[in-house]
Amino acid sequence: MQQMLLLSREDILSVFTMRDAIEADKRAFVLHTKGKAVVPLRINLETESKEGQCMFMPAYVGGDLNMAGVKLVSYFPANAEKGIPVVPATVPLIDGTTGLVTAIIEGTTLTQIRTAAISGAAAELLSNPDSRVAALFGTGGQAAAQLEALMTVRKLEEIRIFDALTGRAAAFVEKQQPLADRFGVRLIEAATSRQAVTDADVITTVTTSATPVFCNEDIKPGCHINGVGSYTPDKRELPAELLRRADRIFVDNREAVLSEAGDFIIPMKEGLFSSESIDGELGELILGEVEGRRSKDEITILKTVGFATLDIVAAAEIVKKAKEAGVGTVINL
Repeated sequence: MQQMLLLSREDILSVFTMRDAIEADKRAFVLHTKGKAVVPLRINLETESKEGQCMFMPAYVGGDLNMAGVKLVSYFPANAEKGIPVVPATVPLIDGTTGLVTAIIEGTTLTQIRTAAISGAAAELLSNPDSRVAALFGTGGQAAAQLEALMTVRKLEEIRIFDALTGRAAAFVEKQQPLADRFGVRLIEAATSRQAVTDADVITTVTTSATPVFCNEDIKPGCHINGVGSYTPDKRELPAELLRRADRIFVDNREAVLSEAGDFIIPMKEGLFSSESIDGELGELILGEVEGRRSKDEITILKTVGFATLDIVAAAEIVKKAKEAGVGTVINL
């Protein structure tokens, strides 16, 4: 009899930590770099009303994993007013030997954790080990996990929170301070983007902005920046001047970033940036094929748009841990 495991948000959080997610992402980066994954570019479908996007992110991961899957993820901003996820997602896993769907995982939580873990992995690999001050731009559905990822990999003392919408940063600080207290970190509402980034050692941007969210001249030497939020060709969070100034620039998936990320596509069209300025993928960095940070004063950047290998590897690890713990709902088909 065929069985399928269903995993809810609560199931995932009970067995899968942020550190687990960071290590799963690192494994996914290596598998990608080694050519063990087949990842077509994601399909983006916009609704007739232009008020939402439906995205399909398929992947097959070989090696010891031998698993396929597809993340079904949407972006519907109006959902926030309805009290439902703005980025709902579901991930079915397919056994690479039988072709059977063996598990269905609640994908919003998976997306939040694995995306934040990209930033965590990059900060762990590229930021200065003695980083103490961080800044987080954006307070949406991704923000809490991004906050936890930063605190997981560096012994931070202070994180400044900035959001372009009045009141959101203050509300986020109040809600997330108990999480920050577990790490001994103080959260501060930043009134301006300049206040957020001045003297910051690590910056994560997770917004849907169409224009840069801070100024190049406000970034100090030695800073590491994770560009996470803008994932379409017409959106950007990072100033082109910072890309030209940065000493080391990394991506999660070169092909995907150059096809989807306005942070690079827009300045490339303007003649202000070249793909040759990309120093490597995170998988290449982990494998020692390229150099990372070379000095304390270098500015490093990670631009990520995400790719389905991350979802499949993380989902497989979640399923493994859930089965070991006896968590989830088993359905006989």
